[in-house]
Amino acid sequence: MSNVDPNLRRELFGWYSPRLGMDMPIVRYGHWGPALLLFPTAGGDFLEAERMGLIQSVAHHLFAGRVQIFGINSINPWAWMNEGMPLHQKAHNQARFSEYVEHEVVPHIRRCLGNEHARIGAVGASFGAFHAANAFFRRPDQFELLLGLGGFYDLQGEFLHGYWSDDVYFNNPASYVPNLPEGQGMELLRHHSRIHLVTSRGAWENPGYSEHLSQLLHQRDIPHNLDIWGDDMPHDWPTWYRQLDHYMAERLGY
Repeated sequence: MSNVDPNLRRELFGWYSPRLGMDMPIVRYGHWGPALLLFPTAGGDFLEAERMGLIQSVAHHLFAGRVQIFGINSINPWAWMNEGMPLHQKAHNQARFSEYVEHEVVPHIRRCLGNEHARIGAVGASFGAFHAANAFFRRPDQFELLLGLGGFYDLQGEFLHGYWSDDVYFNNPASYVPNLPEGQGMELLRHHSRIHLVTSRGAWENPGYSEHLSQLLHQRDIPHNLDIWGDDMPHDWPTWYRQLDHYMAERLGY
């Protein structure tokens, strides 16, 4: 049973991903407007946002046609949240997930939009913000907007334990953003993209993660918005309801 308004357009789709070797579902909410690709938190799945009330919290924007949201599964249960998996396999699966997003998910969303060149938004909270940022910075030709809510952007320390490889480097924004080459991608990031790093000083939140990425972006002259909410905003779903609603209403430019 869905937790979203029955009058809201909600479509379930999916396919077998040859890159990941598994079936990957996708859900679409809304009927009109620019597309936001929503990455789930931690080990969440493609329906996590509706189970936790996030979709309902912004349903009025979806009904208004301001945006539409696409939700996918995370790779984390087969990577960073899988304690029994070797680190090299986790990194390999992360890299294949990025390819799945770039070569399977984005083309699907573009087909839904009827625009094969559309640049879309990448959105996520907590671990979802990491994946959203990775998608955005890897392919600014595919993504025009990053909205990270209570995120972190560096796998080093808690998840890598000293392990390093190309699969890690090219999927860890804090590693490769400082070294992004000049060229078309950087032109898009500097002049044709919107970056919002939203965090707070509330319980269980660490604004230092967003501040660190902000520093890296400043070093590369990449414009962005660092927005730190108060100590009454914990790292939890009710905070993300408010932040996503606020940004959809006033800050995304749609």
